[in-house]
Amino acid sequence: MNQILITEKIYLTPELKRKKKIYKLNFLLSIFLIVVLFSFYAYAEYDRNKNEDISQDILAGMTSEDNTTINKDSNVWIIALDGSESNNVQPAPPVEENPSNPVNTEKVNNKYTASNGRTYTMVGKISIPSINVNYPILDETTDALLKVSVCKFWGCEPNEVGNLCIAGHNYRNSRFFSKVLNLTVGNTVEITDLSDRTIQYVVYDKYTVDPTDVSCTSQLTNGKKEVTLITCTNDSKQRVVVKARET
Repeated sequence: MNQILITEKIYLTPELKRKKKIYKLNFLLSIFLIVVLFSFYAYAEYDRNKNEDISQDILAGMTSEDNTTINKDSNVWIIALDGSESNNVQPAPPVEENPSNPVNTEKVNNKYTASNGRTYTMVGKISIPSINVNYPILDETTDALLKVSVCKFWGCEPNEVGNLCIAGHNYRNSRFFSKVLNLTVGNTVEITDLSDRTIQYVVYDKYTVDPTDVSCTSQLTNGKKEVTLITCTNDSKQRVVVKARET
């Protein structure tokens, strides 16, 4: 009987009570942190869905009232691509008008004001049927714009001679360029420019590079029209590069 009383008395010591309170506090704190982390994840997912909706609004709104005139008879500036200084940059001669190379002065719509009140500028749109990709191509690459759609990273205008480089996020789901990692040689990439001309490009190469390696943006295409898609690997340590050429 004395042993039972002593054991119960030991169990109810202040030290054990204090430890019990600490365990409860740690448990409640763990639950709180889990709820906070889940809330952050839920908000991030909501934000991504909202931006996905904006990109699709932009795609549907490529016929807004804000018009921009594109004149293919403008000067083309020659810029050194080997890292050297180009202090003596000179404009190339204007394109001569002839039946085989007509001057395009058609007005096209390339701006759209989305539901968030911001105006976005597009250079065209990209479609990759095999991975269900269909997005507007925004005119420059910034952290903010990459959250809205895929972006022109470098190179020529859509469907012109040169290498149009397009960057997009890999969210490890179905959004933006997440499924670009699944492309294989022979898949088709469709680019539509602002004059509503669509050209098909066939994938001929896919590889990974370090984030600092920008050799894939070279404009040396031997007079061909090319498209380069750039996104992150699933671990975000490298970049996936997909090269496609006009058929």
